[in-house]
Amino acid sequence: MTDLPDPPPVTTVLRPLGVVLGTLALSTLAGLVLDSHTSLLSQAMLFVLGVVVVAYSQPWQASLGCALGAVAAFNFFFVPPRWTFQVESSENIVALATMSIVALVISHLSATLRRETQSAHSNAQRADQLQTLATELADARSVEDIAGIGMRHLNRAFRGPNYLALGGPDEASAWGAHIPSAVIDGLACCMKESATLGPGTGRWPGLDAWYLPLGDHHSLGALCIQPARAPDATGREHGQAIASLLTQAIWRLRLQSAFQSAQWEAQRQQTHSTLLASIAHDLRTPLAAVVGAASALQTQSDKLSAAERQRLLASIVREASYLSEVTENTLQLMQLANPTSASAHQWESMEEIVGSVLARVRQRDSTRRIRSKVPTDLPLIKADPVLLAQLLTNLLDNALKYSSEAVDLSVGTDEGTLVVAVKDRGPGIPDDRLEAIFAPYARGDQSGQRGSGLGLAVCRAIAKVHGGTLTARRRGGGGSSFMLRLPIDTPPTATESP
Repeated sequence: MTDLPDPPPVTTVLRPLGVVLGTLALSTLAGLVLDSHTSLLSQAMLFVLGVVVVAYSQPWQASLGCALGAVAAFNFFFVPPRWTFQVESSENIVALATMSIVALVISHLSATLRRETQSAHSNAQRADQLQTLATELADARSVEDIAGIGMRHLNRAFRGPNYLALGGPDEASAWGAHIPSAVIDGLACCMKESATLGPGTGRWPGLDAWYLPLGDHHSLGALCIQPARAPDATGREHGQAIASLLTQAIWRLRLQSAFQSAQWEAQRQQTHSTLLASIAHDLRTPLAAVVGAASALQTQSDKLSAAERQRLLASIVREASYLSEVTENTLQLMQLANPTSASAHQWESMEEIVGSVLARVRQRDSTRRIRSKVPTDLPLIKADPVLLAQLLTNLLDNALKYSSEAVDLSVGTDEGTLVVAVKDRGPGIPDDRLEAIFAPYARGDQSGQRGSGLGLAVCRAIAKVHGGTLTARRRGGGGSSFMLRLPIDTPPTATESP
């Protein structure tokens, strides 16, 4: 819907006048042609019909003029004595008076109906525009998006030039040089007063524009709609509805940003707590073992047998490896929890990632218990190969640690996702802990194996930064199955840049 500019005054006057004169001429001509075949009443109905047509299609001034002209033309051409404005009988006077009243009533009713029809059509268009605006604003992801959408709909609804300023009145210097200084003053005053200014508002009625604030008590911005017309209350209400939708969209973005900041802060605090717990619990014990073994080797090396020295050295290596694992997983978990960190996602081959992981893990798997099933026609995925390799390594190491039987690794596709499954025949995970095991420092106690409790938490965090999921379930016949699902995007063609 567009508020079209007012036509030039000459056109505004001449067009309705031409319609009125043409209608009266046609009605008169039709009456003269049918003069010998119809009565005076039928000829009067021709003029009444012309009045109805003009009243419904032209402004009320033209409708009123047509009604008076119809009575005068009917009197001059058809009421005896003809070709004069005299009336020879009282019956004809009553007929003319009745026709005048009927013509005026019909003119008034038709003009009212026309105005109501136009108003209903305009309201329907405005309601449709507001619905479209609300839908577009729901998808806006930045204040710049909101500003662009708002200006586009303002220019659709009002002739303009229209202006949209975001920010408080103290930020007027950043609104742009395209906004005239007089408009900037009006926008700033509108924000300071948090009130609508312009014709029909009771505030600055001499302006030729409406100034509408965004927000009642907070200076989010303001709109300038021009030119404004004092009687057009519906136009001002429509502008206020647009301003209200823009305000809600800006507040939604602010609340989303505040919510994300609160989430990130909570994650940061949780990560810090995790690190402190790691230092207090999982690092102190192995450090004490390392220090004790090293101290024994340093002070009592000559009193220890070769077997005892090898046992202490093996203890140092074992505890140091455990410390390295805990430290690496803790740092990785902190990095993945940081919203400002970004991993390098490139188009990668899952066959190559799985192959490199199997080559490393099988060096520690002397019995070669890992059975893999990896097709050669897998689609490319957009991922960080280092992170995915770490995820698969953690899953395979866990499976080998908690199971003495074969471990199955399979890769496939399912409904637009890449599915990687690691299955073992270990003691399994209770149903009530299938989700809890992915929390930091959550471990199963039934196996007797020592672990940091961070591996699966890191794995799920890696899956999350890739837009995927990592879930666990019990296997029939015993054991556990871990399922990684990653989205499959369309890779660029050879002619496109990656």
